[in-house]
Amino acid sequence: MPADGKSGQDLVKNSSLYREYLAERDEIMRHKWIESEKIGRDVGFEQALTDWILKHRAKWRKARQNPSQN
Repeated sequence: MPADGKSGQDLVKNSSLYREYLAERDEIMRHKWIESEKIGRDVGFEQALTDWILKHRAKWRKARQNPSQN
């Protein structure tokens, strides 16, 4: 372990990029659940991911970058 007591894994988990990834993944999983409920079956991650990117990602990112403008 490095002298500062942090492992590489700790640094990754605490990075803003990793936190953004986790937040985006949560939104995709929420979208997957909603879309699956609508049709009564699991839509699958890839379909949910593609659909979320096309329909929601840009607006979601913009809202996260400018939270005061919502």
